[in-house]
This record gives sequence, C-alpha cells and structure tokens, in this order.
Amino acid sequence: MGERTASIVIIGSGFAGLGMAIRLKESGFHDFVVLEKSEALGGTWHDNTYPGCACDVPSHMYSFSFELNPGWSRMFAPQPEIRSYMERTADKYRVREHIRFGSAVDAMEYDNGARRWNVTLADGTVLTPKAVVSGIGALHIPSYPDLPGIERFQGTTFHSAEWDHSYDLTGKRVAVIGTGASAIQFVPRIAGQVEELVLFQRTPPWIQPKPDRPIPASLRKVFERVPGAARAFRNGIYWALEARAVGFTIDPRLSLPQEKLARWHIANQISDPVLRAKVTPGYTIGCKRVLLSNDYYPALARPNVEVETSGIAEVRENSVVTEDGREHEVDCVIYGTGFKVTDALTDLRVTGRGGVKLQEIWADGIEAHRGTTIPGMPNFFMLLGPNTGLGHNSVVFMIEVQIRHVLSCLRLLQKRGADAIEPRPEASRRFNDRIHKRLRRAVWSEGGCQSWYLDEHGVNRTLWPGHTFEFWSATRKADPDEYTFS
Repeated sequence: MGERTASIVIIGSGFAGLGMAIRLKESGFHDFVVLEKSEALGGTWHDNTYPGCACDVPSHMYSFSFELNPGWSRMFAPQPEIRSYMERTADKYRVREHIRFGSAVDAMEYDNGARRWNVTLADGTVLTPKAVVSGIGALHIPSYPDLPGIERFQGTTFHSAEWDHSYDLTGKRVAVIGTGASAIQFVPRIAGQVEELVLFQRTPPWIQPKPDRPIPASLRKVFERVPGAARAFRNGIYWALEARAVGFTIDPRLSLPQEKLARWHIANQISDPVLRAKVTPGYTIGCKRVLLSNDYYPALARPNVEVETSGIAEVRENSVVTEDGREHEVDCVIYGTGFKVTDALTDLRVTGRGGVKLQEIWADGIEAHRGTTIPGMPNFFMLLGPNTGLGHNSVVFMIEVQIRHVLSCLRLLQKRGADAIEPRPEASRRFNDRIHKRLRRAVWSEGGCQSWYLDEHGVNRTLWPGHTFEFWSATRKADPDEYTFS
C-alpha cells in the first residue's frame, strides 16, 4: 500500500521546486511534499562548488520576482550567495517543513483506477499523490566523455560538478577537458596554483567581457530603502537581456555587433597570434551558449598553460595522448564537460495512463505542451521541461511563468470538480510544430555548430525560440480548450 502523505509531490528543491512550493502555499494548497535527493536544498547551486562558481545572468534577474534581494554583493553573484538566498527564501516562506531530504525518486506510475500517482522512492517508500510536479531541471547529471584507456589512469579524476576539495592542486600537472561555462570559471582560479595546465578544447566558445563589479553599499541601501528602485533596476536588466535574443531568433546577421564585441575581446586580451587563432570560433555567435569572462583569456596566455586542440587518442597510466601523437604527462584530469541535458529528462522512469512509458511517448523526440504538460500523463507537470531553456535571459523567469501555468491547471481541476487534467494531443502537436518551425531557422540550427541544445537528430529540444515575454503571454494561463478533464 502507498503512503498517502500529500496530494501534490514536487521533485527537487532548486529554483523550480522552491518556487512551486512557495506559490502553492500562497495559493492555499498546503497539502504537498518536496522530495530532494540530496541532504540540502538548492539543486545545481548546492551541487556545484568548484572554484569561481558564479552565475552568468545578472543577480537581480536571476532571482524570484516576488523576492527581490537588494543586498546582492556583485552584479553576478557567486555560488555561496545564490545558495544562501535560496535558503533564506525557503525559510521566509516556510517551505522547509515540506521538504523531505535524502528522498531520491526511483519511478513514477499512474494508477488509472485510483486516479493517483505511485511515486516510488529509492528506499522503497511509495507515495500516492494526485499530482506530480517535476522540478528536477536539466543541469544535474554530469556528462563524461568517452576517453579510451581512462580506466588505466593512476592519477585523480573528477567532474567540475563533483569537485574534489580534498585534492590539493598545488604544483600538480592538470588536464582540463572541455571549455564550457564551468571551465571558463574554474580555469582562471586554478591556473596560478598548478605547475602545468593543459586545456583540451574541441570547439572554442564565443566569450564576451563580463560586466561584473561589486555593487557599492550606497546603491544597496537605495535598493533597500527606496520603494521600486530594485524593481526598476531589474526591469532594466530584463530588457537589456531581451535585446540579445533578436539575433538568435529572428536573423543571425543581427548578431554582428555581438560578434564584433567578442572578437575585440580576444584581440584585446591575447597578443599571441597562434593562441588567438585557437580560441576564435568558426561558427555564428549564439549557436552555442555565449559565455562571459574577464579572466579566462589572460589565464590561457600564462606560460604554464597550453591549449590543446588535437583530439584525445588515449589515456595512459600517467598521461594523455593526443591524435597527433603528443604525450602530456598529468597527475589529475578535471572534466569541465557539462551535463546530460536531454538525458536528464529521458532517463525519468515515468509510466502514464494505460501503462504507456514516457520514453514511448518521446520515441520521436522529447516535447511537452507549452513546455509543461504531456498527453497521456494526467496531472503531471514539468518545470523547465523541453524547449523552455534560454540562451539570453534568466530561466528563473521561465520557471515563474510555468508555475503560474501549473496553478491555473490546478484551479481548472477544482473548478470542474475533475480528478485529472492532461493536454489534448492535437493542441500539443500544434504548439510544438509552431515552435520547431521557428527553431529550424534560428541560429542554434543554422549557426554551423554542434551543441548540447540539439538532440542526436540535430533537433533543438532545449531552448525557447523567441523572447521570454512571448512565452509569458502564451503560457501563463492554461486554456481549458487545450486540455481534457476526467
């Protein structure tokens, strides 16, 4: 028999799970539980503790609209500050009492007769809620490259998302694999500490200067004491970031000023023409995630750092050998290779109405109606589901829009006195055909690069194809005509 603890189960306590819990409580839904697999809240901001870990979206935008923080110390907050903001917010809105830590979800199965979900935890406990909200996000399963011979390596290896703080890098010869958002933050922090650093780069990222600076105490006081000041500042950041989306979504040629800035950044920070050539991308800006850093290029120009663009042929007991035959002796391998984004969703063990598995529904590719609901999955909601990611603004904005959508679905259930709500297949098809038509001509598909935005068929299953205000206007309220009730 299931343990009937709550009528709504939320999975995850990152920004998505916390935001959902807070808004449920404010809307009068108190019968819910948040399941968190780790022993602390925060999601990706709890897991990632590598040196230099910080947000690459301005702090005032990367926070809940209903809980502005006037006290951010910098324009781009470091990880500990974001984490403590989340802790404070959870305490203020009293949602911590709803969180069950150390509760990893193993499987979810819809019981057609009882019209409830059976949510099985790793310890064998079964919960039987009426509705499930998945707030797992996409950046929590580390991605490891397939390196021939890595099992023979006798040194230390770890992923940036599972940083080994017990290992002292001082004086070590280190191989860093990958040049994504994490690597460009930790490489500058460790480059001065290690004896040698070899950075294995497959594709260089476009990098722009990071407009990061401390926020003076006087300005923080203004945000705290002057009504509307923090809100106005946040709104200004929002529209500045939205302007970046024009080239990504309308016509890649409109991104030329963005590319000019990135090229100037390379020329300004690297004098060596050979290194300059190595770090200059050969694809349209925006095709992969545009990164921000002021200290990455100077770190690469250090005499003890080498950028290796030849592929890795094999790993030996104490070295990494590249395809051109060169052998690099190393003591430690650090993976800066990001996360399995689409796998985070396809690995979910979810069985819906009539015993249909989520993997069967997604046989032709992952998709959801308005990024949130799935035909055949009654009362199952996904925050940061397919095609809700962003390349230009804050995903916390998208999460809040989806939370409003979920709440409007729950209110429709109450209003109709129904047990279950799910999207009509034809409504979901219309929505997804429309966004994929837009995505086909966007920079992520046309820009000439391979990125984690695309699935194995080259289809973008990750990003929203337009401005965030379009998503807001299309999604915040559920249209009853797009759903079936039972």
